[in-house]
Amino acid sequence: MKNAFFPGILILVTLLSCSKDDSTPPPGSATLYMSLTAGSTRNYEYINNNPPSAPSLYTLTSTTRDTTVNSRSYHVFTNSNGPSEYYNNTGNDYYTFQNLPEALGGSSEENLYLKDNVAVNSTWNQTFDITISGIPLTVTIINKIIEKGVAKSVNSINYNDVIHVKTDVSASSVFGPVTGLTSDIHSYYAPKVGLIQNTTVIDLDFMGFISNTNTQTNLKSSTIL
Repeated sequence: MKNAFFPGILILVTLLSCSKDDSTPPPGSATLYMSLTAGSTRNYEYINNNPPSAPSLYTLTSTTRDTTVNSRSYHVFTNSNGPSEYYNNTGNDYYTFQNLPEALGGSSEENLYLKDNVAVNSTWNQTFDITISGIPLTVTIINKIIEKGVAKSVNSINYNDVIHVKTDVSASSVFGPVTGLTSDIHSYYAPKVGLIQNTTVIDLDFMGFISNTNTQTNLKSSTIL
C-alpha cells in the first residue's frame, strides 16, 4: 500500500506519453511542437536519481496507426521499453493518453501537456479522480508556461524556440488535503521534436505514506521525418 499510493500520482504527472501529421503548423503558432510523421524516432535516456542507477534507454517510434479516444484521434508510438504511447495535436493543444496499471485501477487518462499559443505565465489545470489501494484521490495538475522562444542544449544538441513548462501537483482524499506533498517538475519542448528534457522531483509524506522521487528524462538523439 505504501508503494502503490505515490506511483499513482507520479504516473498521472508523467503521462508522456493523433491525427495524421502533415507538418503544417496549427493556426496561431509559428511551428508545430510535436511531429507525428510515421517513421520518426526519438531516443531517450531515463535517469533515476533516488536511488542512483544507470540510465535506462528507450526509443519512441511513430507508427502508421491512429486510434480514437473520447472522440479525439491519437497517433500511436511504440516504446521499446514498454507499452505504446499515444499523442494528439489539436490546434495549439497537445495531449497524451495512457492506461494506468491494474494495481491503480486500470483507468485511462488524457493529459493536456502543452499549449503552444499562450503567453509566458499562462496556466491551465487538470483534475483526475483515481483510486489507489482503495483510497479515492483527486489529483490536480497545474501547468505554467515559464519561458518561450529560448535556446536549450540537451546532450550537446542545441535546440531553439524551446517552450519551458513547470508543473505543480496537489491532491486531496476523503481524509482532506494531501499534506506533505511537494513537487518541482520541469519539461522542455522543441519544435517538431517534442519533449527534449524533463526533471521531476516529488516528495510525499502523508498518513504514513513516504516517498521521494527524483528523475530526469533526456533526449539523446532523434530522426524527425
